[in-house]
Amino acid sequence: MPLAGKPLIGWTIEAALNCNAISKIVVSSDDDEILAVANSYKVDALKRPEYLATDTATSFDAIKHAIENNSGYEYIILLQPTSPLRTTTHLREAMQLLEEKQADAVISVCETEHSPLWANTLQVDKSMQGFLREELLNIRSQDLPTYYRLNGAIYICKTNKLLEAESFFLKENIYAYLMDTKSSVDIDTEIDFKWAELLMGNVTNAK
Repeated sequence: MPLAGKPLIGWTIEAALNCNAISKIVVSSDDDEILAVANSYKVDALKRPEYLATDTATSFDAIKHAIENNSGYEYIILLQPTSPLRTTTHLREAMQLLEEKQADAVISVCETEHSPLWANTLQVDKSMQGFLREELLNIRSQDLPTYYRLNGAIYICKTNKLLEAESFFLKENIYAYLMDTKSSVDIDTEIDFKWAELLMGNVTNAK
């Protein structure tokens, strides 16, 4: 879908193109229209096999396929196109953190909009007995500890470590890159899409 005048994936491609620390950009997809957008930006378009485009295929499987077709890189960065407000500056800062910490992996996060301490599962009968822990009943929200969540914008990992763990979430030497909530919009629904448009200042008036 076009977001603020360009294909959704274009925002991510442009952010990567403007980051000098990234030496190669590969767009992996089974969709010819998406690959055509990649070609229009003059970045590598990798046709994803059908078996990696099913509902059961994992992100790691697709990433491994990309690595196998692009060997010789010490680090790999996963940039999901559903995070269009992630900028080149964010990429540079995340890589700077990687270098400063001599880390094997860096993953972007942001503060949670609501404390998970005020969330719980419900019983079948919808009873809220024991829904909150006793020590939380009279605590103000601003006095609760700060929690962070994955925002899906940036995943960086040493290639060999990623292949060994089959995940970006290594057990050690992994650090969080903190992003603001506005830049952390992750488009999964039409409402998310409209929210991203609004934040970009290009929302159209409803007729």
